[in-house]
Amino acid sequence: MPDTLTVALAQLAPVWLDRDATLAKVLDATAEAADRGAALVAFGEALVPGYPAWVDFTGGAAFNDPLQKALYAHYVDQAVDLTADGKTAGHLNALGALCRERGIGVYLGCIERERRGHSLFCSLVYLDQSGTVQSVHRKLRPTHEERLVWAQGDGHGLRTHRLGPFTVGGLNCWENWMPLPRAALYAQGETLHVAVWPGSTRNTHDITPFLAKEGRSYVLSVSGLYRRDDLAPSTPHYDEVAAALPETMTDGGSCLAAPDGSWVIAPLPAEEGVWTAEIDAAVVRAERQNFDPAGHYSRPDVTRLTLDRTRLSTLSIEDPEA
Repeated sequence: MPDTLTVALAQLAPVWLDRDATLAKVLDATAEAADRGAALVAFGEALVPGYPAWVDFTGGAAFNDPLQKALYAHYVDQAVDLTADGKTAGHLNALGALCRERGIGVYLGCIERERRGHSLFCSLVYLDQSGTVQSVHRKLRPTHEERLVWAQGDGHGLRTHRLGPFTVGGLNCWENWMPLPRAALYAQGETLHVAVWPGSTRNTHDITPFLAKEGRSYVLSVSGLYRRDDLAPSTPHYDEVAAALPETMTDGGSCLAAPDGSWVIAPLPAEEGVWTAEIDAAVVRAERQNFDPAGHYSRPDVTRLTLDRTRLSTLSIEDPEA
């Protein structure tokens, strides 16, 4: 097996709060990455149908507020529906078909609609090169104002996947600051880490090389762009919301760091595009000569981690007639 892999980061602005229009952009970017020989392309956190940036600027904490209720209802309507078994793609069927046709894997940040209710999860979905949904990682702890919109996730999607000579895993935004979820991925053999963000170089510039040096892995940090002009005209109370927003909310900052913390792709400016790079598994092996966080430099006789992959639910059915 060759030691190298071509990966792509797709820094996109969603058609904000319009799922189908945003997915069309995701399909175009995936095809472009495949045209450039990429075996994997990653997209920013919550890209489909978009990050709930309005909360910061429209009084999101106001209780029983008609504007916030209308925006949340629209957000639920535009969220991504995954089928109950978690293996078939629902709204992501076309993306799965493209993955299968072009032989490319995808990490996609999306807002997942819980099928049995109306709670929303910030989910990082991995589709492999056959187009199969292999994991859906729901963000463990929404950050600050996100808690007004997103439910908290669980450990079900904390998984790694083999891709060519690499083992790939991923986390959402500030989860990348959480030592134990990182450690859970390291212990599953991760050598390529995907960190997804809503955007901004202030988030990606410092932590990306830190994660690379700690994990002795390549780290692909992928952000979105959020600008007032990207808000879909179909958004409820469009004029009121648009008037409250700044011109730019996030400025991108997508980047790729090598296992020694050096830049393969330095943080990118505030523009949309697809960037690719070739990475080499031999570099991972070389950097782990002196430090392997879940291998020879660990002490499982002193400290160990337990990962609970139970998909949380309020209902557990025990049916003696089943």
